This record gives sequence, C-alpha cells and structure tokens, in this order.
Amino acid sequence: MIHGSAVRVESASWQNILANSITSPAELLRRLHLESTLLPAALAAAETFPLRVPEPYLSRMRPGDINDPLLRQVLPIGEELAEQPGYVLDPLGEQHTNARPGIIHKYHGRLLLVVSSGCAVNCRYCFRRHFPYDDNNLSTSEWNDALEYIRNDSSISEVIYSGGDPLAANDRRLAWLTREIAAIAHVRRLRVHTRLPVVIPQRITPELIDALCGTRLPVTMVWHCNHAAELDARTAEAAALLRQAGVILLNQAVLLRGVNDSLTAQQALGEALGDAGILPYYLHLLDRVRGASHFMVPDDEARALVGAMLTRMPGYLVPRLVREVAGEPGKVPVSVELQQDAPPTGNQA
Repeated sequence: MIHGSAVRVESASWQNILANSITSPAELLRRLHLESTLLPAALAAAETFPLRVPEPYLSRMRPGDINDPLLRQVLPIGEELAEQPGYVLDPLGEQHTNARPGIIHKYHGRLLLVVSSGCAVNCRYCFRRHFPYDDNNLSTSEWNDALEYIRNDSSISEVIYSGGDPLAANDRRLAWLTREIAAIAHVRRLRVHTRLPVVIPQRITPELIDALCGTRLPVTMVWHCNHAAELDARTAEAAALLRQAGVILLNQAVLLRGVNDSLTAQQALGEALGDAGILPYYLHLLDRVRGASHFMVPDDEARALVGAMLTRMPGYLVPRLVREVAGEPGKVPVSVELQQDAPPTGNQA
C-alpha cells in the first residue's frame, strides 16, 4: 500500500483530494515504483485520454505490481492506440439519443442527466471516453431547458444523475437540481450512478446526503466497483452513511480482462459488496469503445464465469450478466448455464 499521503488525505476535503489527483504518468509510475520503460507508451496513450487517479484510490494499489487490478484500470498503455475492428468512438449510439444538451434519453420511463462532465478517476475502459462533454456543459438557462424537457414528458418516472460523475458537482448544484426534479409530479424516483464513493469515499458527507435526500424522492445510488480491493474501511463507512439515510445501494461492474475475469475475483467482490450492504446489480460485458479492446472477455468465458458464480454464491450476490446494445430498448440479458465442472480461473488478482 502507498501510505505516504494517508494522513493528508484523511484530513483533506474531497474537493482538495480531487484537485490534487495524479495526472502525470511519470508521477504515477514513480509513486508505484514501476519501470520507467513503461513511460513512453503511457504518455502516448494519455494524449488521447488523460490520466487521472486520486490519492485514496492510489493508496490501495500494490507498489511494484504492474498487474495490480486497480492499476490496470487506470494506467494508459500502448494497446489503447491500436485500431481494432468494431471498436468505435460511440459504441452505444448515445450521440443519437443526446436529445438536447445535458440529456441522454435512451429508454422509456427514465432519463439520464449529464450532471457533471468531470470524473474523479479516468477508467481506461470507459464507454464515454470520447463523449462530447463540451457540448453538454450546461448554463443556467440550459439547465432550465433540460428540466422543462422532463416536465413536458409525463412518461418519465425516474431521473438518473450521470456524467462524467455526477458527484463531482458541488452540493449546492445537486440540491437545487434535486429540488427542481422533485417538484415535477410524474417523477417518482432519483437514481445516481457514481464511482466517487469508491475512489474518493470522503465525498460522502452529511451535506451531500442532505442535497440528495432532502425531498420526497426515494434515492438509489449505483456504485461502480470492479474489484474487492477497491473497497476498504473508508468506503464501508461511506456506504453506512448512505444506508442510514435510506439510500438504496447497488453496484454495477464491468467484466475486464486481467482485472476481475476469474471466479476468485468475482466471489471476493460479491462478498465485499455484501459486507458493505451493497447489492450487486449488473455485470456488464465490455462496451466496444475505441482504446479498450485489451479488456475484452469473450461471451463464452463470461457465461461460464457467471454460471460458476451461481453454484458457489448466494443468488442475491450474483449480478445479472448484461450487455448494452445501441438502439435496444433496454439492457440485453446474457444467458448463462450452471457450471458443474471446474470453474474458469482467469486472473487471480
């Protein structure tokens, strides 16, 4: 573990932690005692998609281990620059459902708001790594236009905060937006998709909870956690604060080669989530975004893995295996079969 900044991080505000995230590949390699020969490829890949790693997340990585499952999710590598057939800039066709600035309206009954264009960590597999965030940074009048869009569509019963990461927005903005949405009678639920409680658990404060939970709307928060090593005592504390406020906690993960493509890793993740009071929700097959092909796990391996999970774990700790397909009216379930033979091994990180 990286302990040098632990005291400073614990005493810092989440805003300061976010502002002081590592953005230099050279600094990341130095802090983790990794070979400088990795630097040219890291610099080249970071040109197309910048590096961003906050200190609390860095502290959970194993120094000297290039195969650390957390590091693998954030380290730019040369494989990202190789063109691969079928890997595109917008794999989910979201630019066609970007109904107006700040709104992605893909599915019946629910609507996604791009609350923030920023993230606390830049995940190398991100399906929105090429998203036109500059076109979705809203002015006050544009936010009012987005709210009017929701008011005028009575089929919308759930609003989803997304981004970027919606919790990168400040509490004042989140409180205002939540109040405005709660005033729309046909909206029944609020959902928040975020990775910030995982990578900067200090973000979960009483002020944030008041901003999200201070209206009539029930709140569900979907964490994005891919590996058990991403969860520790501080993230458990954040989860407990949210649960005490009545927030329903779910998790969605992405199945990633070299990160969590083994029964060992998936069992550990499910158990760690269960211990924290977070229910596994979805396990996504990789979206075929340009730059992420090295993370792909084939469908047959994914089916076998989840089939093995079903024979060794309580059903409520096994997420649904799904893929998202551009133009489909919802997530597409991927069928699995129970595995009686030896489970797949994959990466044992």
